[in-house]
Amino acid sequence: MGMDGIVTRRSVIGAMAAGAVVLPHLAWSAPATIELKTAGGRAVSVSHWQPKGRHRGIILFSHGAASAPWKYERLIQPWADRGWEVFAPLHVDSTDHPDTKAFPGLKSWAARVEDMRLLSEKLARGDYVAAGHSYGGLTALTLGGAAAVVPEGVAGPLADPRARSVLAFSPPPPLPGLISAEGYAALKVPALIQTGTMDLWPAAPPGPDAWRGHLAAFDAAPAGRDRYALVLEGVDHYFGGAICRPELPGPPQLAQLAQASALSLRFLDAFQRRDPAARRALDAARADAGVVVLQSK
Repeated sequence: MGMDGIVTRRSVIGAMAAGAVVLPHLAWSAPATIELKTAGGRAVSVSHWQPKGRHRGIILFSHGAASAPWKYERLIQPWADRGWEVFAPLHVDSTDHPDTKAFPGLKSWAARVEDMRLLSEKLARGDYVAAGHSYGGLTALTLGGAAAVVPEGVAGPLADPRARSVLAFSPPPPLPGLISAEGYAALKVPALIQTGTMDLWPAAPPGPDAWRGHLAAFDAAPAGRDRYALVLEGVDHYFGGAICRPELPGPPQLAQLAQASALSLRFLDAFQRRDPAARRALDAARADAGVVVLQSK
């Protein structure tokens, strides 16, 4: 894979498509579907997970390239079980989308920006959490202030002042024509950024740290900005097919996904609900070594 030019940027989207607290398992219920339309008339199908018990807030979730919201049930349902209402659009780059061929390459980036702006306007009802995986992790970080490239036909800025915090699972490293390290450093809100030691970026130089690029938004951040990096030993880009690509042979890394879910819930309470006890619990979980590494800066 080359490192400059339009061909590289298109191949990056393809790479993203290819590329110890256990929560109790609660019964899953299929999310409802909400149909919205952009100002230009494009239909956007949105999966909606109703919260259980006390309503704690709203999460807008962006799926990975070529994936779909339903493929993240194991990640999203624990949030809903804890009282978080979740909305997740079906982006045009999904293989489940009927018009995906009309949005090749980075045309999907403009559509993703449009999708998330639509959800913020129509469904957020105030402050919300921007969350996402892979390409969706970049989408979420951009809503939180990361200075990604403004796509053709879209008016900037891309950040949304309603996005109070970010959950970014395995966002891509800096990419030519899409996001730079300096762009990631512009992130304005608290963020939890996750990866795993088997989360190998296809374009990275081979070696034991080939996963490290997924933490670019953490590494680039100035100190004192409430950034957290979560690294799970042995975890790959899809948690063994537990999220994003359920067709993978697995086995699904369910225990590790439960760890990520539990820490994400602590983060949500600490920064979205501004609960000092949750912040203390999150900080108490920090560790520089082990199967679950959690660092902050």
